[in-house]
Amino acid sequence: MIRLSAFADEISQDPRTQIDVLTRHGVKHIEFRAIHGTNVLDLSSSQHEEFRGLLRSEGFGLSAIGSPIGKIRITEPFDEHLTRFAKALELADYYDCPRVRVFSFYIPPGDDPAAHRSEVMDRMAELARRAEAANVVLLLENEKGIYGDHAERVHDLLTTVGSPALVHAFDPANYVEVGQPIHAAWSLLRPMVKHFHVKDYDAKTHRCVPAGEGDGQIPQLLDDATANGYDGFCVLEPHLVVAELSYGFTGPERFADAANALKRILDDRSIAYA
Repeated sequence: MIRLSAFADEISQDPRTQIDVLTRHGVKHIEFRAIHGTNVLDLSSSQHEEFRGLLRSEGFGLSAIGSPIGKIRITEPFDEHLTRFAKALELADYYDCPRVRVFSFYIPPGDDPAAHRSEVMDRMAELARRAEAANVVLLLENEKGIYGDHAERVHDLLTTVGSPALVHAFDPANYVEVGQPIHAAWSLLRPMVKHFHVKDYDAKTHRCVPAGEGDGQIPQLLDDATANGYDGFCVLEPHLVVAELSYGFTGPERFADAANALKRILDDRSIAYA
């Protein structure tokens, strides 16, 4: 079964607006990245309490804590980052959502990623060890400039760490953007994919587009995923208006385009979703 979710901060920074728009489109889960213009890891205790109360009153859940863990250079200190990671694990428990989105560290421009492989593996293994102890699963997203921006390095990372607490969040648009052939990435990583970000990318115009309108092969991927028993979230992260390294914006109106495009793909293929 496909469960729909969304990075709701792409709609608005106001949590009430997020909930209202998602409800209108039949989406009842959120990949929690930000509200009130503040990252999930930096919100106050009272803001978290208020937001959790809103989620519960409206019958919403979280698909993951959309943390920025791993979005620092591999050459930056790790200890302070581990403190932020501890906060992410605490929030996973607080929201009863045992999933945290992570990345595999930026490689300094011009450096060969292989030169930093050992440090990346050590850091990711430590994150996985702590997550496993907390009964949390880390969802490793691929992204441009990150060690795991190409499928071969994602595969190497996941197999080397070898932890059930570290799995793949497959982002088709991010693979297209770095020139990674989608079919090759999917064929290599499919057994490791436990989370799916719905973001498509037109390589000719260098813009994100609604699902099925770009080069991400999203209809084919969802066909194959469900045929092979995929049971998890499809998380809308459209980036239709703004697409930056740490921020994407779509707005309520364009979010409708994104949500309708995904549901049209699922309906056309008789793929069940909720």
